[in-house]
Amino acid sequence: MTEEKNHVDTGTIDEMFKVGAHFGYARARRHSSVKGHLYGAKNGADIINLEETEQMLIAAKARMVELGKIGKPVLFVGTKEEVRDIVEATAKSLNLPYVSERWVGGILTNWPEIKKRVLRLKDLSDKFAKGDLGKYTKKERLLFEREMAKLQVEFGGIASLEGTPAAMVIIDPKAEHIAVAEAKKMKVETFAVLNSDCNKDEITHPILANDSARESVKYFLEALKESYQEGVKARGV
Repeated sequence: MTEEKNHVDTGTIDEMFKVGAHFGYARARRHSSVKGHLYGAKNGADIINLEETEQMLIAAKARMVELGKIGKPVLFVGTKEEVRDIVEATAKSLNLPYVSERWVGGILTNWPEIKKRVLRLKDLSDKFAKGDLGKYTKKERLLFEREMAKLQVEFGGIASLEGTPAAMVIIDPKAEHIAVAEAKKMKVETFAVLNSDCNKDEITHPILANDSARESVKYFLEALKESYQEGVKARGV
């Protein structure tokens, strides 16, 4: 280990501890890939070694700065009910795409078909905004509105996506296993906040931490967000 890697920022670790980032799942749920990154166990539940988490976060933040500098799109993914609003808010604050309701299979692997649905959403939204649906019957307008609402839920967050993103930020890759599989197939770089039940080795930049507690997820997303913004600022945008 280098001297730099041995350095521990106790302030950062204290912050992570306060948001409950160290709480893992029951040992019975532990994935073998995280074994070397745990502090121990308490009452049958894994305790994450936050010194290890800090090093993972440092590496992830450095890469996010680079992505911000070159202006590459990053797709945020997190559909668990307890954190989906945080994922959406983070992405929106960066003007980046997101999936917070449901990952529709093919977003990465079948983009031409997904794009058709996105364009349909844009078309309906434009017509609705311009009042062009007024020429239809009340029943027909209701059907259009229902279709638009469904499309908005499924594809509204990726309306700005032009194709395969440069990277993805995922909350709980076990819950988002379809998204992870598509990213792997399309060779998309991945960042993930993941708990002790996840396969760390599937992710390019894993951050081992509590991926269910709102404050924990918010802490790590904020850190990645600030790093991306730092890169954008350095680019002069």
